[in-house]
Amino acid sequence: MTRRLLLSYLSLATLVLLCLEVPLGFIYSRAEREQVVNSARNEAESVASYAALSLATGRARQELPARAEHCARRIDGRVVIVDGSGGLLAASHPLSTSATAALASRPGVKAALAGTASVDVRTSTIGGVEYLSVSAPVGERGQRPRGAVWLTVPTEMVHQRVRQVWLLLAAGGLGVLVAVAAAGFAFARWAARPIRQLERATRALGAGGSFAPVPVTKGPPEVRGLAAAFNHTAARLAHLLASQRAFAGEASHQLKTPLAALRLRLENLQPHVAARARGTLEAALTETDRLARMVEVLLAMARLEENAATPAPVDVGEICAERHRSWLPMFQRQSVSLVLFAGSVGRVLAVPGAVEQILDNLLSNALRHSPAGTTVTVELRLNPPARRALRDGRPSRVDLHVTDEGPGMTAEQRARAFDRFWRAPGAPKGGTGLGLALVQRLAHASGGEAALRAAATGGLDAVVSLPSASAPESSGTTDGSGSRSRERPALPA
Repeated sequence: MTRRLLLSYLSLATLVLLCLEVPLGFIYSRAEREQVVNSARNEAESVASYAALSLATGRARQELPARAEHCARRIDGRVVIVDGSGGLLAASHPLSTSATAALASRPGVKAALAGTASVDVRTSTIGGVEYLSVSAPVGERGQRPRGAVWLTVPTEMVHQRVRQVWLLLAAGGLGVLVAVAAAGFAFARWAARPIRQLERATRALGAGGSFAPVPVTKGPPEVRGLAAAFNHTAARLAHLLASQRAFAGEASHQLKTPLAALRLRLENLQPHVAARARGTLEAALTETDRLARMVEVLLAMARLEENAATPAPVDVGEICAERHRSWLPMFQRQSVSLVLFAGSVGRVLAVPGAVEQILDNLLSNALRHSPAGTTVTVELRLNPPARRALRDGRPSRVDLHVTDEGPGMTAEQRARAFDRFWRAPGAPKGGTGLGLALVQRLAHASGGEAALRAAATGGLDAVVSLPSASAPESSGTTDGSGSRSRERPALPA
């Protein structure tokens, strides 16, 4: 922002200087030219008056050469005086015979001898040098001229004075720009400092950091008002978030003990319940287990919101193999096969414990919805970035697929499945409606995405995409024990 403000100040100052100095430069340049022309014209008239007196007294041959040389030195030019027939009377510099003979044919001298103008100003080139030529008749006005004065001044002197004017204007403009830059930089720093503090505080708040009030005593009034509004909003947001986390954590902790006591009492009632009421008791125990799992998920979400960890590299293949070994007995008890295809996809970036919780929730859902005799597949796929993403330096991604052969979901149900406490119509008992919500939160916290797709087998394909932390080595598979082999699929359990 400081750079933009400084550039805007300098651009505005430059525009103002150009609008002022360019016309001023042309005015001064024209004034300098007119001053040189007037000076030469006055000199020509002065020499013409002196020559008229000398001719009247008959001392022209004696007095005029000295007068011509004196005037030439004063104007740093040349002076030539001729009589009425164009003959040379005096010159400030030596002239050749041909030049002397051609004096009467010079346009300025010819016009002065004809009496058509008292003073004639021309620009001519003599010997490759451009001169300002001024001629004046010698004698009284209204009478035939008795001679002429031809005065030439090099135009380089005029150009030099014009250049000096432009150089002075440029130096003045540069000085003004330097002063504007210094003042503008100081003002821009003063105006941008509180905005930078607001930006840092906003980023820290958005990243889950602690709230630190922004000073409201610096900067323009509008920025101070914005800082005060930000402090109020951020403090209220921090209070609401803290209240939410505290409520979720405290409520979950307070519910765990009575739920455990309730289940213990229900289990103690089993020997004393009649056979016709045992179904109701089993349903009560199932709902108690569901409430207990819901409390655990709420605790996990509260910890995730409270401790926003930074993603770190983890070996996703090793985690998949370990969770496969842990879940395999439960799948076998329900006659469901669990197959793992974990190629050498390298490491992924994830918050600590995220991949384990994601797998546990997805496998729990898949087991709950899979009929006996079906297969649940866990597969890792390396998804390299597109060509444009590769040019932008985006990393590869690793897709974790958990596919079942259950009843599946409609497109509308898949769109709502990540909502908290939402359960599909006809879902088996025991679900909490929080598992997929936790999966999505963990995926987002790790910089990834979670999605549900229709599987080719008719069931559901839950996909969690995580950023890769290392380059892939080689494609392969692992069996249920976690050992890897190249292009050899694991056998179903």
